[in-house]
Amino acid sequence: MVLTVRSWVERTVIRLGLCPFAGKVFREGTIHYQVTAAATEEALLEALAAELGRVEETTLLIHPHVLTEFDAYNAFLDRADALLEALNLTGAYQIASFHPDYRFDQVAPDDPANRTNRSPFPMLHILREDRLGEAIDSYPDVHLIPERNIALMRKLGGAS
Repeated sequence: MVLTVRSWVERTVIRLGLCPFAGKVFREGTIHYQVTAAATEEALLEALAAELGRVEETTLLIHPHVLTEFDAYNAFLDRADALLEALNLTGAYQIASFHPDYRFDQVAPDDPANRTNRSPFPMLHILREDRLGEAIDSYPDVHLIPERNIALMRKLGGAS
C-alpha cells in the first residue's frame, strides 16, 4: 500500500506539478507514510491524534478501511479539524484531503478537475504549517496553484 501511494506521489503529484512543494520533501525522504488499520471514525481520530504527536515534516495517513465513501469522508474532515482545535494544534498543522472518489462541490463527478485530489486510497495529509509557510513564501502566485491544477487535469482529460 505504501509503495502504491509513494508511486502516486511521484508519478502524479510531483511529475504533473500538482504540488510544487512535494518534490523537495519527496527527494529528502521526509514524507512519512502511515497506514492505519482503523475501521471506525473514532479509531481514525485516535490514529490521527497519534500522528499529530509525531509528524516532523509531512505525513500521509492512509486509511483504507474507513471512510471509503466520499460523502462520509468529506463530512469527517470537520471532525479532523475539530481534533486539531481540541489538541490546541490549530495553526501548527493543516490537514489536506485525498480520496479515490474526491469531488469538488458543484462539480460533476466525472469532471477531470476532481483528479487534483484523487488518490489510490482515502488519506489525510498532515502538514506542518511552519514548513508550509516557508515553502509558500518562496513560491510566486501560490493562490493560482488550484486553478492551474484544475486546468491541467481538464486538459489531460482521462489520462494521467
